[in-house]
Amino acid sequence: MKTIFLLMDSLNRHYLNSYGFDKVKTPNIDRLASRGIVFDSHYAGSLPCMPARRELMTGRLNFLETPWGPVEPWDTCMPVELREQKGTYCHMVTDHYHYFHSGGEAYHTLFDSWELERGQEGDRWHPLVKEPEVPEFKGKNRRAYWVNREFYDREDETQYPTPRCFMRGMEFLENNCREDNWHLHLEVFDPHEPFVCPKKYTDLYGDQWEGEYHFDWPPYQETEEGPEAIEHIRRSYAGVLTMADVWLGKFLDKMDELDLWKDTAVIFTTDHGHLLGEHGYWGKNYMFDYQELAHIPLIICTPETAYCHRRVPALTATMDLMPTIMELHGAQIPPDVHGSSLLPLLDGSEERLRDSVLYGYFGKDINLFDGRYSYCRQPAEGSKLYHHTLMPRSFNDFLSPEQLTKAELGFYIENQKAIPQLRIEAESYRHKNAGESNLIYDIQMDPGQEHPIVDSELENKLAEKMVRLLIKYDAPECQYQRTGLEHLRSLGFSVP
Repeated sequence: MKTIFLLMDSLNRHYLNSYGFDKVKTPNIDRLASRGIVFDSHYAGSLPCMPARRELMTGRLNFLETPWGPVEPWDTCMPVELREQKGTYCHMVTDHYHYFHSGGEAYHTLFDSWELERGQEGDRWHPLVKEPEVPEFKGKNRRAYWVNREFYDREDETQYPTPRCFMRGMEFLENNCREDNWHLHLEVFDPHEPFVCPKKYTDLYGDQWEGEYHFDWPPYQETEEGPEAIEHIRRSYAGVLTMADVWLGKFLDKMDELDLWKDTAVIFTTDHGHLLGEHGYWGKNYMFDYQELAHIPLIICTPETAYCHRRVPALTATMDLMPTIMELHGAQIPPDVHGSSLLPLLDGSEERLRDSVLYGYFGKDINLFDGRYSYCRQPAEGSKLYHHTLMPRSFNDFLSPEQLTKAELGFYIENQKAIPQLRIEAESYRHKNAGESNLIYDIQMDPGQEHPIVDSELENKLAEKMVRLLIKYDAPECQYQRTGLEHLRSLGFSVP
């Protein structure tokens, strides 16, 4: 078996034709959807970037335990397991530079080989002592981004990292198409911000931005810009997505040319969505976890499901992808994996795997979706939370000396390797637009999540579902305490 995992970062389900929307030209994502099975109720788990990737590698819901961070010593990771169990060769191609600096350590070293295409976002790629010329701008900004822009022709798409990643992926196919038993992890940063691409792509969407400031990288906060700026960003996102789709098409063409579909499975997804002015917000991190952020696309093509044009309504989650790839290669799924293989849904032997999913950001609220109701459980003000790690790094740096001096060593998280963890106090906080009560939305009746429901009986039922999942996914005790769920935890629910 050969497997290919394709990920586009920050890919919005609500921008895709294959999910019933017509905002953006994505003929090659549509082409992939027509070839395989489309999952209609697929959800992120641990958000945002590196937490999602740790979940992809381990099949475990980790946002309850730790924030953005490296692979932990107790993690049982897919590429290592494939190599040890089945001798599978695993290769990574990516331009996601977070894999290669603080807080993302060790992910790439899980693979037998890896290639990094440089230049995305604030990647510190080109050395330049002189300050770069930066126009008047609004939103986020990083020095390295403006340095990197000076070193490539912005109208030549082959110089952009995403096309270069797909070119490296096609080289891998050329060189290894006659071999068996390999896994290719091909991951591109686009359509993640900053939203920049050759003009021919934004021209497709009639972008005529002539604002008084440069604007391609919105801040993660409430939208303060006018409708023209919001529309400019949406059209810019559309252009970047279409460029990524074009190069996905070239990759699929190469699969056609090499006749790889007969013995290769392809999984296509994202890590999370991204708000582009919806609900009055930019970004993904600090606001309520709307469906646009957590409800994400998933398409799977296998030799057995070719051109079946089937859609799967069952609830699935990011943590299911690791065991799915393991089973495709005939490997045993490790006992500490939280997810379930999707193969029974692919072959039709089962119609559902679970009745609800959990998702969220470390330190913030905990969210549940049961196929109809979205439930957001808020932490109490001033509640305690703990970060569990043996790799005391976060985004860009070590944890502070103040945090580390208070760290406690013990067994707080069950794991297959029986390794203790450092428990370090961390921030517990509410999302930016949090009110006084927990939030419930009926997604069937209110898909835009505009009218929260107040129903104590319904909330009790949803809270019980949440506690059952917290037990199932080995949540640390602090998660019950900070969310006021200790009383339900004490009832000793059985785990389905």
